[in-house]
Amino acid sequence: MTLSPAPGSADAAASKIAATPAPRKPPSWWQANGFIIGLFGAVALAFVFPGPGSRHGILHADILNNAGIALILFLQGLSLAFEKVKEGAGNWRLHLVIQSFTFVIFPLVGLAMDAVVPLAWPGEPPAIRYGFLYLCVLPSTVSTSVVLTAVAGGNTPGALFNAAVSNIVGVVATPILVQLLMSKSGSAGDFGPLLLKITLLTLVPFGLGMALRPAFAAWVDARKQWVTRISNTVILFIVYSAFCESVEENIWAKYGIVLTLQVLVLVLVLFGGMSLLIFAACKLLRLPSGDAIAAYFCSIKKTLAMGVPLAILIFGQRDDLTLILLPIMFYHPVQLFINGLLANQWARQAAHH
Repeated sequence: MTLSPAPGSADAAASKIAATPAPRKPPSWWQANGFIIGLFGAVALAFVFPGPGSRHGILHADILNNAGIALILFLQGLSLAFEKVKEGAGNWRLHLVIQSFTFVIFPLVGLAMDAVVPLAWPGEPPAIRYGFLYLCVLPSTVSTSVVLTAVAGGNTPGALFNAAVSNIVGVVATPILVQLLMSKSGSAGDFGPLLLKITLLTLVPFGLGMALRPAFAAWVDARKQWVTRISNTVILFIVYSAFCESVEENIWAKYGIVLTLQVLVLVLVLFGGMSLLIFAACKLLRLPSGDAIAAYFCSIKKTLAMGVPLAILIFGQRDDLTLILLPIMFYHPVQLFINGLLANQWARQAAHH
């Protein structure tokens, strides 16, 4: 018979301390920025080994990309906690601000850039213009919008609802908006086959994931990190294969580093201008502090996770696909870095009040 230590004794206290799980270490810099590091790694790998990931390479990138797109959308549907989304459904003013910026104001700004930028940058490749138009019609992120809103002390249920709705609507709205905006530039193609392909590779797996979630919710929620890793791996492969094709076609030898720096400057101008516009709208509408924080993070952020797969479907196997992807690839780390600083700053301000 084993005797337990008496309550309040030194042995009992020691047992209690021993049984208490050690606090989890915060992620290292490498872990926190692993995906961005992976993006640069995928691009570098494409410049060193472009053959395997090109259109006729041994990896058969076109087949793997289509399968990967379906897998990402299936996992997103499977991971979407719709029961939590419903908690933020009643705040219509917040929804109106976020969805208007995502699918109306941002696209209008993209159209304005399409008209103005060529005047200031006469040698701009058309693919860069399409890339900024595409960036402006993408939906918001889900996970980072919600996390940053929570860190900053904002309306987390409202952020979750709007980020989820944005992604669901964006599967159909983004290709339609691309078609409408590019038709203004005379660059639109046949939309019927495109819509069918998007339906089969995005809406069907996304809907299947949502349908299966009630049965697998606990299993998936316990493995969120692995779901994210699988999705990120697929995105990195798509980026790798897209850059392989551009290297094989000598796109970068033609434009060089100057083009990259010009795109980065335009991304910073777009991000800064839209941030000021969102702040002004929240102030004009007198949104409560928590709603204003959710409105900002959900409105300003653009999803790379859905942006890359949809670009493959919308623009196909264009030789200049990497130029189209360049704005969103720069926008992604910019929004993570600046919004992370803002979230922590607002959290500190809230703690002092």
